[in-house]
Amino acid sequence: MAKPAPGELEKVRAFVNTLEIDQGTDELITPEGLAAALDRLDLVKVAGPRTSKPSKADLRRAVQVREALRAVLLANNGEPLDQTALHTLNRAAREARFSLVFCGTCDVEYEPHATGVAGGIGKLLSIVADSMADGTWDRLKACSSDECSWAFYDHARNRSGKWCDMAECGNKMKARAYRARRRP
Repeated sequence: MAKPAPGELEKVRAFVNTLEIDQGTDELITPEGLAAALDRLDLVKVAGPRTSKPSKADLRRAVQVREALRAVLLANNGEPLDQTALHTLNRAAREARFSLVFCGTCDVEYEPHATGVAGGIGKLLSIVADSMADGTWDRLKACSSDECSWAFYDHARNRSGKWCDMAECGNKMKARAYRARRRP
């Protein structure tokens, strides 16, 4: 098991990892699965009576945001930045209806005013913004293995981590590269 990301950034890592490519499992298959994931990660903002269950459209948007975040995490690991992913994240931020909130300690927070799925995704994006501001964002990466793409936090002192786990993905990728170099 990989070490968690620091603080609230762990919620972003866990959200991206609701899809395990190598295992073929996805928590975000149904609206109920999305509701469970948002609840488990404490991302649902409830205004008044309990927010209704997510719709299929909410599920589609959440999966799009998850994959856009994964694309940005791949860019944190040296891949080209996918402009479509940025468009998806910007649209989700608009849907979250953010405002800037000044705190008593001269800090600011980005507060999503939307409730339900849009608010939960907004909370994720506010964590991303805070992480960018505090310098931890570029350490959150997606594994370089196409068979994995698991989100991980790079704890390496020199920020050189490429794989979620050296024993699994790292060894496979190094062995594959070695075999490719040895072929005539």
